[in-house]
Amino acid sequence: MNYFQKIQSIFINHLSAFTLLFAVLTVIFLVLLVVQRLRFFRKMKNIRGDAVKRSRAVLNGQLTEQIAPFLPNFPCKPCDVQFLGKPVDFVAFTGLSDSDTVDEILFIEVKTGTSALTSREKQVRKAVEEGRIRYVEYRI
Repeated sequence: MNYFQKIQSIFINHLSAFTLLFAVLTVIFLVLLVVQRLRFFRKMKNIRGDAVKRSRAVLNGQLTEQIAPFLPNFPCKPCDVQFLGKPVDFVAFTGLSDSDTVDEILFIEVKTGTSALTSREKQVRKAVEEGRIRYVEYRI
């Protein structure tokens, strides 16, 4: 075997080892890529499920707000109530439907489940409790 054939044999052996190493690394990379994609899709499915659950909760809350005046234990008659939505759900003028006199004005916030007051709703409640309310007539 001459010098050129020895170099060629060594080169081919190293090339075969390099090719094998490259093939193994490629397979490992592809497996890791598939695992990562599966994790990503599983995470996206969970996120979508959570978004759907939250959306349903919001829709149920809005529906409950609309029918609340007709449910038992509502603090006044449905015909005394005006829907606002924000920053409180209802303003009620109790007594107005019976005798054309206002006995009391109520700010009513409807909550379902474990939902809590927002910071704005807390501010409105505090203003009412502190008596920071006034009647304004605006003429055009």
